Amino acid sequence: MERSRDWLDQAEWDLAHAKNDAEHGFYDWSCFSAQQAAEKAVRAVFQKSGAEAWGHSVADLLSSLSQHYRVPEDLFRAALELDKAYIPARYPNAHPSGSPRGRYTEEEARRLISHAERIIRFCKDILAQA
Repeated sequence: MERSRDWLDQAEWDLAHAKNDAEHGFYDWSCFSAQQAAEKAVRAVFQKSGAEAWGHSVADLLSSLSQHYRVPEDLFRAALELDKAYIPARYPNAHPSGSPRGRYTEEEARRLISHAERIIRFCKDILAQA
């Protein structure tokens, strides 16, 4: 069953969650939700084309996507930064000390939200053409 609209809907919901968390100082969760938003948007493109999307790395998913679409270099760099929030934003043992909530900043959250917005826009453009 083709469910790209569901994946894109969830990507946009995760982006809204990231913005809400940033607004209220939950920068760790904002960063993680931004990563999730980007990942799910890219998965929507895979879903639309009937292809399998493996893993959770936005950069790796975009790399696979680049076999069929021109992916701008700045999106790869954005994806690499987003991927750094996938595990460390949630688990204290990903850091030498302290919990994730003390290791993420508002500036970082806003930057990752911006990265996710650009990746979502890129994926929506592809889906509109499909």
